[in-house]
Amino acid sequence: MAPFAHVIGWGMAVPERVMTNDDLAKIVDTNDEWIVSRSGIHSRHIAAENESTAILATRAAAQALAMTTVEPADLDLIIVSTSSPEHIFPATACLVQDALGAARAGAFDLSAACTGFIFAVNMAAQAIRTGSIRTALVIGAETLSRLVNWEDRSTCVLFGDGAGAFVMQASDRPGGVLSCVMRSDGSGASLLSIPAGGSRMPTTAETVQRKLHTIQMNGREVFRFATRVMASATKEAAVKAGLRLEDIELVVPHQANLRIIETAARALKLPMDRFVVNIANYGNTSTASIPIAICEATADGRIRPGDHLIMVGFGAGLTWGALALQWVSPERRPTPARRGRRRFLTFLAHVRSFFRRFWWRIEGLLWGAEPRGRT
Repeated sequence: MAPFAHVIGWGMAVPERVMTNDDLAKIVDTNDEWIVSRSGIHSRHIAAENESTAILATRAAAQALAMTTVEPADLDLIIVSTSSPEHIFPATACLVQDALGAARAGAFDLSAACTGFIFAVNMAAQAIRTGSIRTALVIGAETLSRLVNWEDRSTCVLFGDGAGAFVMQASDRPGGVLSCVMRSDGSGASLLSIPAGGSRMPTTAETVQRKLHTIQMNGREVFRFATRVMASATKEAAVKAGLRLEDIELVVPHQANLRIIETAARALKLPMDRFVVNIANYGNTSTASIPIAICEATADGRIRPGDHLIMVGFGAGLTWGALALQWVSPERRPTPARRGRRRFLTFLAHVRSFFRRFWWRIEGLLWGAEPRGRT
């Protein structure tokens, strides 16, 4: 019998700096009433100069691991879902792997915009269920504040920075990931995009001047698309899991816009108290929004062992999806001694990384650098 894929640890990280709507009103033509009425957002967290997607991802991952008896060396796979990676390459997941000291883990980034965390959890769950891996770390992390046009009030008011993480592991106990729906429609690619910086439109002085490296969005069309797919994907994931909507204790939607969530609730004929909503304090953190919402809901006691959840989201691509999950209580919690051991192992990981980088330099000096353009 195939193992079940359980979420055994969860964690989140957000920058300390909070930008309120009143703060935004000082730099762009907007006000608190206008933003709240159109999005439900009151404030968002903004990364400091010394914070990046990999740093937030590593913090969330460390918090998730701290809930478990899993050591970084036990991880088989790390997936980072992000639309604001550290670099085009190497993958942000590889930087997280190095920071954690997860020496045995394969690591890659997944790009599916705001739907990415759902896709990534499903990828990890399928790898676990096939038996190819036992333990995975799935992270949604963003620093979208680096990619918004701070002169465009239609987009800069919406986005915030943050990260959320799941530790997933194989188990014989029923539960965990029950079903997933993954969908895309590239005909709507232009509705939400960052046009420049890729192979189609490389960086030039003109693309920078025209701010084509920032988020461009047709808000009206994206709103219509989102309200169509949120309810349909939720229903489809429930049916695939053999559940009725009445069996779902909580729906955890992507936190893009309060009006979209309210429209989905009406379409599903579910009360708003069956939805996890925290957009007011975080804004749209893209692929990080669902794990952050789950972390807060568990801390508030809204999610209990045995509960059935549906995570549902949509994003650029266009992409959308939903995942049904039965929450389980972790079988083991770390002892204080184990927490101390993990802190020591994290320190050793940093030491190892330093000496590995040093060795790359020494090796280059010993063997000499290859002339550019030759292999």
